[in-house]
Amino acid sequence: MSTVAESIFSPATAERFDKLVTIYPVKRSALVPMLLYAQDDLGYVTDAAVSEIARRLDLLELDVRNVLSYYSMLRTKPAGRFNVQVCTNISCMIVGGYDVLDHCKKRLGIGHKETTPDGEFSLEEVECIGACCWAPAMQVNYDFHENLTPAKVDQILDDYAAGRGKDVK
Repeated sequence: MSTVAESIFSPATAERFDKLVTIYPVKRSALVPMLLYAQDDLGYVTDAAVSEIARRLDLLELDVRNVLSYYSMLRTKPAGRFNVQVCTNISCMIVGGYDVLDHCKKRLGIGHKETTPDGEFSLEEVECIGACCWAPAMQVNYDFHENLTPAKVDQILDDYAAGRGKDVK
């Protein structure tokens, strides 16, 4: 196991990484989970995170960056405190996914992969969040919101802004 003497991650995340490399038959298989946990711990995947993960998995940094660039849910820049992801895949698109996205753009005053000046909200259009039966849908951080209308979107954004969102700590 490739532990790292001085980790940039929280002790809990570093411990989780140490365990991850033991549960897969091939250490490289822990790469995506590690990148997701790194993002949760740091807010986004930093260059230092790429370097440490590569060391932990005995990979080249380029190998880590190739995977990092492939997955749209992984970020290399900070996102807002509340990352709003609006689905525009076929089920959501048919019942107003683009209308929801356009409403969010107008309401937040930002576009795809942008963050509000106060750092509270970021917005991105995503391919699918697996809520096809409840379309149109969006996700704020890890919380799903479905059967959306502009009024529902406004209420959701108001709740997060006021500290009443589902995952506000």
